[in-house]
Amino acid sequence: MNGQPVLECQGLRKIYRMGDVDVHALDGVDFRLEPSELLVLLGASGSGKSTLLNILGGLDVPSSGRVLFGNEELTERDQDELTEYRRKHVGFVFQFYNLIPSLTARENVALMTDIADDPLEPEEALSLVGLADRLDHFPSQLSGGEQQRVAIARAIAKRPAILLCDEPTGALDSKTGVLVLDVIERVNRELGTATAVITHNAPIAEMADRVVTLADGHVQSERTVASRRRARELSW
Repeated sequence: MNGQPVLECQGLRKIYRMGDVDVHALDGVDFRLEPSELLVLLGASGSGKSTLLNILGGLDVPSSGRVLFGNEELTERDQDELTEYRRKHVGFVFQFYNLIPSLTARENVALMTDIADDPLEPEEALSLVGLADRLDHFPSQLSGGEQQRVAIARAIAKRPAILLCDEPTGALDSKTGVLVLDVIERVNRELGTATAVITHNAPIAEMADRVVTLADGHVQSERTVASRRRARELSW
């Protein structure tokens, strides 16, 4: 792809001290996320996927290396500035939905729209994920897949530049997981949000524009997908 990446990492390293042992979670990772692309970050447990996502999203900082958001270097920002970066520019979707049980779907999404500069209306965000008829349902009245779709609506309601999804189908059966991936695909297509989906599940890579595989804290391979499959065509 041409043009400037939305996100770029150069020589990224993350070292955790575990007693007397240094654990290299990331060891010299070069990575980019292009405008409007859907990227799948593939790798086994312990490969460094979630560590990379946390650094890209400003939830963690690297031990060394650079992270660029457009022309801005995130690695030079303090914690308050990283909080502002997350609030304005990044949407997160995790394996577990983290909805507030006492709030309806609409109210859960409104928590995000209330702090955003130019948000979607909660109703619009929920309609985009196929939940226009579930606005006033509480999480306990929704299936796992519906709760995850509320979480996606909440993440995209602030119109983020970047959507980072960490094992978004990990708590779901394959049929429900495909429905959730279909929503992520629709958000990427209709809003043009640069999207990275972290997974250990190899068939999900078939829906990507590009696949980056991590192993032992390194980028093992990177490939462009010649013929993307629609999320609804996937199975595992």
